[in-house]
Amino acid sequence: MNIRQLLSSLSLLVTLGAGQANPANPAVNSARPLTGSVQSANDGTLASVRRSDDNSRGADKKLLRLSPAEHLRRANVYMTNRAFEEAREHWRAFIDYYPQDGRVPEALLGIGRSYLQSRRNAEALSTFDQLVRDHGSTEEGREGLNFSAAALLRMGNPSDAAERYAQYIDRFPQGERIDTAHLNIIDTLREAGRSREAIAWIGRTRLRFAGTPTETNALFARLRLDVAEGDWQQAAVTADELSRKRFQKGVLTTPSEAAYLKAYSLDRAGKQREALNAYLAIPDAPGSYYGWLATERLDVLAAGPTRNLVSDRSEGIHSQIVAAVAQYPAPYRQSILKTAKAHKLDPRFILAIIRQESVFRPTAKSPAGARGLLQLTIDAARKYAPGAGLNGLGENELYRPETSILVGGEYLADLAKMFPNMLEAVAASYNGGEDNVARWVKRAKHKDPGVFTAEIGFEETKGYVQKVMANYRAYRQLYTAELVRK
Repeated sequence: MNIRQLLSSLSLLVTLGAGQANPANPAVNSARPLTGSVQSANDGTLASVRRSDDNSRGADKKLLRLSPAEHLRRANVYMTNRAFEEAREHWRAFIDYYPQDGRVPEALLGIGRSYLQSRRNAEALSTFDQLVRDHGSTEEGREGLNFSAAALLRMGNPSDAAERYAQYIDRFPQGERIDTAHLNIIDTLREAGRSREAIAWIGRTRLRFAGTPTETNALFARLRLDVAEGDWQQAAVTADELSRKRFQKGVLTTPSEAAYLKAYSLDRAGKQREALNAYLAIPDAPGSYYGWLATERLDVLAAGPTRNLVSDRSEGIHSQIVAAVAQYPAPYRQSILKTAKAHKLDPRFILAIIRQESVFRPTAKSPAGARGLLQLTIDAARKYAPGAGLNGLGENELYRPETSILVGGEYLADLAKMFPNMLEAVAASYNGGEDNVARWVKRAKHKDPGVFTAEIGFEETKGYVQKVMANYRAYRQLYTAELVRK
């Protein structure tokens, strides 16, 4: 893994940014499953490295000196499989044996990243600070400053995190993450309760990045702030301005999302007729999350002739879902029902998660080491396995459907307790980490699912939530709570 690849994976930890592929969730990864041959090769590589390490230790159990490239290779194999301690052991051996090597900053960045992904935020912060102090002029040093802000944010210090983002902007005006640093400081100031300063940064960001996706994203940040603060009139104005922007690649919202936030604002402002028309203007389809939310709200608001329009809208979607029933199978019925009943979960929600995670392929494996139907990583599996009556779990056991469902059910049940009656938040936690979701819930302020989803700070996680909820909508229409076809 070279520095560009490493930084690409590290971008997943940024609070807000485009093109994220795997937010820093310690439990799962929603990447497309690899083929069986690639999966076997990756698992074989991990086993081979462990065997080699058993033969690469001295009498004191310390790793013997290997070539620089071999230490880094083994560290990255472990990191890919979320074997964090073993990865750090090789990075530290590399630094100890080759302190003058130009790749020492890369190793420090890897160590900090491993701590951040395993939620050891104080140790991550200490490592990133060392990286900035000793190698501040390197690309990795710049990354260290950026990610030190993320660590502070996760430690519950948003004001200090905002100061780190401000330092990055001041020290590295042409830095690799200058655009996301501007966006991150806006939301971080919001989390610190400093809305006025956030609004000022929105203005600065729009001015600096005028005509780019970053400007549009700053305007979207203003819309979310207006909604959170309950400034319904300003929110509607901001939504109208946002709707006139180009929703090109890199923009972190969609026309439907902006339209829903406007309709919601009109709704909350008591402008029922305008809200009704705004909801009606949001097109619905089986895969349209905000269209679905609009349809549900229309079911409450519509009366008279409009009632017929809403009924036709709902019936049309239902017909499309029924026609696509083959795309929504319900395998592993008994295992799912058993787990769902034990934890008071809707089995159709479990199906919705599995469909998105692995498309029901028990041998699926992601590039980040997530395995099986529910794409569990070994660190998460070992955390939740005892609750399912399983101990000493190995990576290969995650390919067993019943094991994956049992352990995944434990994890989903834990999330459901953290975020009761908030399935969007449960799905977001499964993909993006519950610590992040707790911040997004707090930032949203309102319990409306669409408002919460708009606040999700990882692009992939937001898309993931919308896909899972579209799956759930279909499963609810197609199956009973006993997973019997209606």
